[in-house]
Amino acid sequence: MKKIKMLLLAMGMGLSALGHAAGYGVVDLAKVVENSTYLKQQNTNLGQTIKPSTTKLEQLSREIEALKKQAQIAPATEVAQLQTQYQAKVDEFNQIQQQLQKTVQGILQTMNKTMESRVKQAAEQLRQENKLDFVLNKNSALAYDAKYDLTDKMIQKVNAYK
Repeated sequence: MKKIKMLLLAMGMGLSALGHAAGYGVVDLAKVVENSTYLKQQNTNLGQTIKPSTTKLEQLSREIEALKKQAQIAPATEVAQLQTQYQAKVDEFNQIQQQLQKTVQGILQTMNKTMESRVKQAAEQLRQENKLDFVLNKNSALAYDAKYDLTDKMIQKVNAYK
């Protein structure tokens, strides 16, 4: 009889643990990204990095247009030379454009990986600090109580990483 009581007591404790409401928090990831000092700084750096190339592309574009117009009114003896210059400018334009695209993609991949890591680390810290079972993306939740919104805390944590 004593064993049965102990078994029932243990089962009751187990069932009560299953009935425990999971603690959760929600975060507006779009707002976290929008308010990320890291991403703002990286975007500024990206702009500075690509500025020389974009300036060169703009210059080449103007030169290509000028060569097109010049070829339309040039004597037939100069057209072949203008076409050669035109093709050289187009080739240079394409080469710079491809290199720029490759550079931007690499920088964006690095930024995304770093930001993802920071968000995951901050979410885990928030989960542990608030003794939560889950931290969810606000946009994935169909409904939630606003008191569980941890977005501002997440922004602070993400921006604190160096």
